Amino acid sequence: MKLSRLVAFSSSLLLGAVIALTGAATASAAPSVDYIALGDSYSSGVGSGSYIGSSGDCKRSTLAYPSLWAAAHSPASFSFTACSGARTGDVIASQLGPLNSSTDLVSISIGGNDAGFADVMTTCVLHSESTCLNRIATARAYVDSTLPGKLNSVYDAIEAKAPSAHVVVLGYPRFYKIGGSCIVGLSDKVRSAINGAADYLNAATAKRAADHGFSFGDVTSTFAGHEICSGSAWLHSLNWLNIGESYHPFAAGQSGGYLPVLNALD
Repeated sequence: MKLSRLVAFSSSLLLGAVIALTGAATASAAPSVDYIALGDSYSSGVGSGSYIGSSGDCKRSTLAYPSLWAAAHSPASFSFTACSGARTGDVIASQLGPLNSSTDLVSISIGGNDAGFADVMTTCVLHSESTCLNRIATARAYVDSTLPGKLNSVYDAIEAKAPSAHVVVLGYPRFYKIGGSCIVGLSDKVRSAINGAADYLNAATAKRAADHGFSFGDVTSTFAGHEICSGSAWLHSLNWLNIGESYHPFAAGQSGGYLPVLNALD
């Protein structure tokens, strides 16, 4: 075989291999997705700073886990409607607009405000131990009696507007490391009761999510070792200068606590 023919033959083999490899890579590449982030302050990013000016009182942050996920994955579209203070009814009334039949991925954290998260913490900080424990018991009773129906309403609405979407429901972290570095403030009995209430809310939310075929993202394990009183907290403690950020994740909690869970389930 002449050299020129040998070179041409070798080139054709190489080109064929490149085409085959390129085709295989193209076929296996994950398609770009249409992603919509719903929910409350834990999804909007309250406590992490770097708030988007146009989001106003919703306090959506460029350091919140939805923004971080979008920056890393370059989705075909990204709509961020989560809002500080949101309850289940607010999601239905004002956050679902971007959802449609083409939506691929939805993330949401919701239910904490319905269950009275802010009032529980205010009661526990300002009042006696017994008053605090009674308020926690009231919140748990609400989680049993009323919250499941409200979560069903939100999840039904998401399914109706985005029937093909993969929905990831994110839970809430435990606030306190028991027996940790805090020497003043709430008793460990109260801290344990607050942690237990978070677990109770997460369990109820996980059950509702599973019944709808959604994925539940438990963040208690990623926040383990980074609770308040841990010495390496990813959560704000009580902040009298900015009450709204109290008991919400720092930017490190969004990137280290929430984002890995969404990445594992997206």
